[in-house]
Amino acid sequence: MDTILLITILVVIFALVFDFINGFHDTANAIATSVSTRALKPRTAVYMAAVMNFVGAITFVGVAKALTKDIVDPFTLNAYEGDITGSVVILAALLSAITWNLLTWYFGIPSSSSHTLIGSVAGAAIAAAGFNILNYEGFIKIIQALIFSPLLAFAAGFLMMTILKTIFKDMNLYRTNKGFRTMQIGTAALQSFTHGTNDAQKAMGIITLALIAGGLHQGDDIPFWVRFAAAAAMGLGTSVGGYKIIKTVGGKIMKIRPVNGVAADLASASIIFGATLIHLPVSTTHVISSSIMGVGTAHRVKGVKWGMARKIVTTWVITMPISAVMAALIYYILSLFF
Repeated sequence: MDTILLITILVVIFALVFDFINGFHDTANAIATSVSTRALKPRTAVYMAAVMNFVGAITFVGVAKALTKDIVDPFTLNAYEGDITGSVVILAALLSAITWNLLTWYFGIPSSSSHTLIGSVAGAAIAAAGFNILNYEGFIKIIQALIFSPLLAFAAGFLMMTILKTIFKDMNLYRTNKGFRTMQIGTAALQSFTHGTNDAQKAMGIITLALIAGGLHQGDDIPFWVRFAAAAAMGLGTSVGGYKIIKTVGGKIMKIRPVNGVAADLASASIIFGATLIHLPVSTTHVISSSIMGVGTAHRVKGVKWGMARKIVTTWVITMPISAVMAALIYYILSLFF
């Protein structure tokens, strides 16, 4: 079998594995609040999230197109016809991202699949062709989105909780909680849909990047089979569930009540979907966790478990550089065999 074709097939397989892992790793964030308040039973929430993730993933492609060209130019990865450098770069990046996702999932840490994938692509590309290979304009735009989206989510969560507190301050607490618990079913579905519109796009973009690097696809449009396969992989991954991360996001940041869950879901869904509409990949993990912190701060500052919040923020900071180094090392190892 032709080497480029073999590596491209491996990239497609590992990209779908990444999306499957992303399904039970990141989607846990989308349903964590509804599970923690018992608005939904875990199994019901997971299956609902799987369906909504699939629908969201297959509906939009803008983020996938951005990833196809904004980190590195796929047409410059291979210096000459038959060169497999670009394909090896993408394979190394996927192996690095999968490794980090599995490590953080095992320890129940809600790290960012977006950070690890973007850091891994950059690290492997730099190892192969130096720092000039990066598309700095697009890369910086993506980094800015990843940095500012959690800050916007924190502010949105704070604002949403403040509004709800003001509107329902004179309402009976039991009735209010019961009503918001019912509302959480809808907000959890919305959250899962927006997650699919952004996170599943990353694997679509990586597969398309590999097809272009391997000379098997022209242009930056996303083939339908790529869209369907990535959406299905994320949906299946979601159906497996990520209960360790649900436990962390749903209870270890703050004690979540139904009104808190609704506020956090609406705030984070608006930020994620807004990013999707302007074709920017954001970390759903960061956005959801930050919105919960914002909600907690508006509700009661001391109610936020800031020790766990610091642990999460530390993981956010170290994920991209660690992933870049891992991807570079994996690229060097793979280059010995291909």
